[in-house]
Amino acid sequence: LDKYEREGNPYYATARLWDDGILDPAETRQVLGLALSACLNAPVTESKFGVFRM
Repeated sequence: LDKYEREGNPYYATARLWDDGILDPAETRQVLGLALSACLNAPVTESKFGVFRM
């Protein structure tokens, strides 16, 4: 139970880079806007392969 409490903390996973970090809810709009801007400005190259189904 002690291990679960210690390792269940979101900072535990973030410190080990198991995720992309913890986002402050007050910064959600700014971070989402930055991510969408990066996606829209990235060059799109045509692929030479089909769709990979997983």
